[in-house]
Amino acid sequence: MTTTTAPPRLSWRERLTRADMKATPYALVAPFFILFAVFGLFPMGYTFYASLHTWKLGNPERAFVGFQNYEFLLVDYSRFNWSVVNTLGMFVMATVPQLICALMVANALNRRLKRPMLWRMLVLAPIVTSVVAVGIIFARIWGQEYGMVNGFLGMFGVDKINWQAERLTSWVAISSMVDWRWMGYNALIYLAAMQTIPRNLYEAATVDGATPRQQFWKITVPQLKPVIIFTVFVSSVGGMTMFVEPMMFGSGRLGGGTDGQFQTTAMVLVDILRTHGNYGVSAAAGWLLFIVIGIVAMVNFLIVNRIQGNK
Repeated sequence: MTTTTAPPRLSWRERLTRADMKATPYALVAPFFILFAVFGLFPMGYTFYASLHTWKLGNPERAFVGFQNYEFLLVDYSRFNWSVVNTLGMFVMATVPQLICALMVANALNRRLKRPMLWRMLVLAPIVTSVVAVGIIFARIWGQEYGMVNGFLGMFGVDKINWQAERLTSWVAISSMVDWRWMGYNALIYLAAMQTIPRNLYEAATVDGATPRQQFWKITVPQLKPVIIFTVFVSSVGGMTMFVEPMMFGSGRLGGGTDGQFQTTAMVLVDILRTHGNYGVSAAAGWLLFIVIGIVAMVNFLIVNRIQGNK
């Protein structure tokens, strides 16, 4: 017959130490999840609840209407569909050249330069510039009468262009503003990733006779794949929520031009709430924008993976 001995009783100090070791990791990560639940999940859920109701600001009465607000935006409110087209167009025109130029600038900064810190600070200068100042300056650059671009084109006999009048020309002007502001930010992200690539890869490629261009496309770009995917995602979210640049280009008005030629979806969302005071429709527009951002991010992910050679 075997006898079992009871485990020794732990003192309160030992119990407290064990509990502390188990609970401390959860306590350290809890603030993030609490803040995300309060400022992320709850607003999203509450906005979805509002999108299913008729909700006018200043009127406490609310009636459940289901998905009628979504149907109104997609079927009856033509400006919303046009705003999605505008947003996608400016997003493509701003994001693709921005990331390509950022990659080239990062590759140049990764070389041995005199005073490299000075060049990196200069690349970051557009980010710390006031958005209002950027909007005013670019409105002058693309101005019809005395704009710098029209003055340059006039040297070649091109008539003055009203860049705000047409959809494509306004997209070009606003996209240039976005590119100028955010290219340096992405360039420094690429630069930081480039400096983590082992130098022996380049040394071995040099011994094998690879040119700097071949090393860039065969070594640098494949090694930057995770960072490129990250910048694509961030740029997708930023491009699809574009608001400040087109509003400043339109002199602070939410209409996006006379016919809404450069009105983005984010501007429509605010315009519905500010002009019509309809919180339900505005909340539905926010959720539709969220769905579009998710689709664009997924498409970008598939495209980047395809380019990098993954099926």
